Amino acid sequence: MLGRVFKAYDIRGTYPDLLNDQMAWQIGWGAARFLFADAAAQGQNAPMMRNIVVGRDMRKSSPALSDQLIAGINAFGGDVIDVGLVDTPFVYFAVNHLGCAGGVMVTASHNPPQYNGFKISKIAAKPVGEATGLAEVRKHAATADRAAAKGSGRVEKRDLWDAYAKHVLGFMNLGGKPLKVAIDASNGMAGTMLRRIFGKNGSNVPGLEIIEINFDNSKGEFAHEPNPLVAANLRQTQEAVVAHKADLGICFDGDADRCVVVDEQGRAIGCDHLTAVLAAHFLKQRPGSAIIYDLRSTKAVEEAILAAGGKPIRSRVGHVFMKQKLAETNGSFGGELSGHFYFRKNFNADSGAIAMATVLSVLAESGKTMSQLVAPAQKYAQSGEINFEIEDKDAALEALKDEYGDVADIDELDGVTIDAFAAEGWWCNVRKSNTEPLLRLNAEARDPKALEHMLGELAPKLGKRVEH
Repeated sequence: MLGRVFKAYDIRGTYPDLLNDQMAWQIGWGAARFLFADAAAQGQNAPMMRNIVVGRDMRKSSPALSDQLIAGINAFGGDVIDVGLVDTPFVYFAVNHLGCAGGVMVTASHNPPQYNGFKISKIAAKPVGEATGLAEVRKHAATADRAAAKGSGRVEKRDLWDAYAKHVLGFMNLGGKPLKVAIDASNGMAGTMLRRIFGKNGSNVPGLEIIEINFDNSKGEFAHEPNPLVAANLRQTQEAVVAHKADLGICFDGDADRCVVVDEQGRAIGCDHLTAVLAAHFLKQRPGSAIIYDLRSTKAVEEAILAAGGKPIRSRVGHVFMKQKLAETNGSFGGELSGHFYFRKNFNADSGAIAMATVLSVLAESGKTMSQLVAPAQKYAQSGEINFEIEDKDAALEALKDEYGDVADIDELDGVTIDAFAAEGWWCNVRKSNTEPLLRLNAEARDPKALEHMLGELAPKLGKRVEH
């Protein structure tokens, strides 16, 4: 049963049929065993290394799951610092601020309210995925015996909001320019986070006015699917931007670690285009440093980084890989198509709040509108992600390599990337789904006609297109 809720990057399932209170206890016990062993292996023996930070989102099942998770950690002998109702990046901050062995956030991110789960991080808030500890947590949890557990850890409730707000606002400087932003919190954790950091309607920041949309998370239900990558979920943000003549809009996901930005005309901005804009900002602060970007991103990202004197570094898709690459390269910033943005000065971790603070600061400094700011990055025709249903995914990828190997550069950093941009003006990436018989295609060309031609050529090789 446990195996069904352990995913590639976190633990997630519907409550209480797939994920229940007993399993939460087992996962707490297993997470404590893994995190303390990891800390010991790194020679970390400070008193705080017997502490694990626990936070939770606003779902109806979160209090019960959090209580049982904490009980499991205590039963192993671990101490818990309970930071309460917070956004996921708050836990990353708390782990580093307090110097703990790791943290666990009770959340199912953008999944519907009947889902819940756990995001686990270790020392310095480094992510725990399948290959970096989640498999061990699963193994330990499966052997946890409640009757035999003799540990007696303690629980301390801590309010770290003032410290967290100071940390986030350290990324913000409006320079006295007034800005109006429409923000949809989706009735998720952004509603709590935004008011605690920026104040009601932005009152904590001189010059900032926030038009609040769906900020009430007291009922534990979302106003709409809390996934800002789905166009329909941006509608309220877009309408509010136009109605209130706002400078921009922002829509957050359920646990507020991701966001999507809308320009002053109500048009959604691609997260890769936003990465290109923010890269230049961070390269002013650290000239010549590395900027990490999701390999599905537009070529304009690489071009913008080079133009600003930085080192463009492509990364595999997924927060585990993005954070790792940012740390390895001592990079300044990273951006992913999913709406995760990563910051060196935020322990290499992602943060929706810091992304917001940075976007507002860059916009204020530029003297431009949001659409003018991102226009240089919107220079090529992109397909967006297209899914194809096919049983033999590996055979299809091999066929692509065979067919295009002589006319394009090919790499297998994540799936198969075929790059004929310099010679023929197009490139694409095809990745396998981890859980379904699907191939995921992202393609780009210098102009829409070339893109249409390439999609017509590629699509028959990838299987049956899945229409949403």
